[in-house]
Amino acid sequence: MSKVITIAVDAMGGDNSPKKVVDGINFHHQNNKDVFYKIFGNSEIINKIIPKTLSVNSFEIIHTEDEGKGTDSALSAAKRGKQTSMWLAIESVKNKHSDIVVSAGNTGALFVIAKLNLKMIESIDKPALSGLWPNKTGTNIVLDLGANIDCSEKNLIDFSLMGSALFKALFPNEEARVALLNIGSEELKGTEMIKTTYKTLSNQSNKIYTFKGYIEGNEMMNGDVNVIVTDGFTGNVALKTAEGTANFITSELKKAMTGNLFGKIASIINLKNINNFKKRLDPRLYNGGIFLGLDSPVVKSHGSTDFIGFANSLGLCKKIVSGKLIDKIKQSID
Repeated sequence: MSKVITIAVDAMGGDNSPKKVVDGINFHHQNNKDVFYKIFGNSEIINKIIPKTLSVNSFEIIHTEDEGKGTDSALSAAKRGKQTSMWLAIESVKNKHSDIVVSAGNTGALFVIAKLNLKMIESIDKPALSGLWPNKTGTNIVLDLGANIDCSEKNLIDFSLMGSALFKALFPNEEARVALLNIGSEELKGTEMIKTTYKTLSNQSNKIYTFKGYIEGNEMMNGDVNVIVTDGFTGNVALKTAEGTANFITSELKKAMTGNLFGKIASIINLKNINNFKKRLDPRLYNGGIFLGLDSPVVKSHGSTDFIGFANSLGLCKKIVSGKLIDKIKQSID
């Protein structure tokens, strides 16, 4: 019998919470009976919306009426005190009562409170925010997506290790292939920091990944590599650009397929292909950013996602714990 995985859930963070969080837990639980959910939030509200299909043995509600606000700055959210649902959920992981924590609350607040409560992995200088992106053949891990605006050569090398460990935890049968995001593929292009990192990675071998050199922004979805490393400034710009492009493509496709009679007929004929296309770009499938570098795993669900997206972030949590992410990071450093 497999070990039960315990997920600490901040039920009060993000849009339409705790409703979407509870519905996401229920949706996830239907096919994941080996997961136990510690739900942190207002029990009076949560108990009213717990569905009958959610087994009473699969969850525990830890009551608190304090919660962070989406409008809080990272610092003001931390100052709200140690009884907010986010703080208590992270503390549950700190005290080894839970294996992993997930929240759809304020990203900055989650980052600060996690850093206040959780230790860094030894020899890692900075945590990084990583995310999952689709590519032509599977999935990319991209980091950093905004936690660190300024990065050193060591930071980028650490990100390569941590991103590859995450990839191997999620996809254990695939090879991690690392590339540095740059303005060109030639060795002489880029900042001095990027070029020195390139030389270091090119001249060293690592058991957890293969270094593939530079990658340009227009090649990120090709599938030739699957771990893409950059600083937080560039990574966040790339993330927002990719999100905007995906939204533009799907909205324009919808207009083309419903704008006139010919489009409607074409959409009916190609319904299966259109649905497959929409599913491939559905951001809910890739919901969940991961803070890497902390001694315990922390997952950030998108604040505006729905219950299906939140359920997918719970699925990510299970894969991270089952894949022994933290152990893989530590082993790659040795």
